Amino acid sequence: MKNPRDIIFRPVITERSTDMMSENKYVFEVDPRSNKTEIKQAIEQIFGVKVVSVNIQNYPGRFKRYGRYSGYTAKRKKAIVTLSPDSKALEFFEGV
Repeated sequence: MKNPRDIIFRPVITERSTDMMSENKYVFEVDPRSNKTEIKQAIEQIFGVKVVSVNIQNYPGRFKRYGRYSGYTAKRKKAIVTLSPDSKALEFFEGV
């Protein structure tokens, strides 16, 4: 199995994702090659919580131009992880 830190890149902190935290839902940017089962196991190992469900959103690379050079940005995958009601809350703002 892969290292869990290679699957989960970073939490996505936006106004909408912060509102979802009250419902025990957390948003992470994950490896585009990972699947729901790998994401669930990685979150449970890293944070020591119980995951109920994982929803995935795929973002294809966007076409960009800069002068005569053109190409695509990197594709991304976002995971919305729902924790069980008895799990502890994840804290991303400890130092703030």
